[in-house]
Amino acid sequence: MRRENFYSIVFILISVLLVFFFISPKREIVSQLNSEIKQKEIGLQNQDKYFQKVREVYEKLKNYQEEISKIDSALPKDPSIPSLFDFLQRTSSQSGLLLENLALSGMKEEGKIKKWTINLSLKGDYTSFKNFISTIEKSARLIKVEKILISSEGELLSFSLAISVFSY
Repeated sequence: MRRENFYSIVFILISVLLVFFFISPKREIVSQLNSEIKQKEIGLQNQDKYFQKVREVYEKLKNYQEEISKIDSALPKDPSIPSLFDFLQRTSSQSGLLLENLALSGMKEEGKIKKWTINLSLKGDYTSFKNFISTIEKSARLIKVEKILISSEGELLSFSLAISVFSY
């Protein structure tokens, strides 16, 4: 029986050593992998919450399409200077003014927004000029009157305007 006890003790020691050297490190690796899996699951949950919020904001923005399109027309990506010149010419003639001169005097970048300056020379009466200013202020395009000079030439008034239009 002594030999059997010896073999039993040796097998038990070998089993303990095998568990200690081979299985225990694997258990630590499995534990590490489990913690990494939990972290990844938390990251995925956070991403799901983020995308859910993005979807909610997108749905809310759908309700404001008209207002967003107004902003796009007020601050277009392309300044479309020829169409703006056409608008100014049509508006001046509809208001009863004679457009004598129309010139682009420069462009200045103010951060992401570009500011285009246009000089206009108009002739007509004050009421027509007031209607012209009112029309360009009500336009969908963001137009700012920078400077107005008024001079008299007989019955007609001469108006020199510097206006700014914006784009991004």
